[in-house]
Amino acid sequence: MSDTDPNQPPNAPDATQGATPASPPDEGAAETVIETMVNAQTAEAGGHNINAMLNVSLNVQIVLGHSRMPIAQLLSLSRGSVIELDKKIGEPVDVMINDRLVARGDLVKVGENRIGVTLTEIVKDYVSKRAG
Repeated sequence: MSDTDPNQPPNAPDATQGATPASPPDEGAAETVIETMVNAQTAEAGGHNINAMLNVSLNVQIVLGHSRMPIAQLLSLSRGSVIELDKKIGEPVDVMINDRLVARGDLVKVGENRIGVTLTEIVKDYVSKRAG
C-alpha cells in the first residue's frame, strides 16, 4: 500500500525541475509556460497526469515579423535584397509553439555570436477551450 494520496495532484516543482525561470524569483506571481499548462490541464481534465508528455519535442519558432509581396517582387529578390517586415526595432517578437502563439519576448545577445529571446509575456489564450 502506498503512502501517497491518489487524489493529490502531482507536485509542480517536479514537472519543472531543471528549468530556468524566465523572471527574477522575487516577482512571485509569474509562472512558467509549463506551470500554466499543467494548471490549466489539471483544472480542465480533472487532474489527469501530464508527466507522461513532458519529454515530447515541440516545434518552437521565434517570429521576427511578416511581409506580404506580389509574386513578381518575390521573383526579383536576389542576394542583398531587403525585405521590410511589419515590426519595428524594439517591438517584442512572437514565440510560437506548433504554430500557436504562446509568448512574446525581446531579442538578447547570448555569448559571442548567438541570439536568444527573453520572455516578457505569456499568452494565456493558447490553451484550447473545450465545448462543455
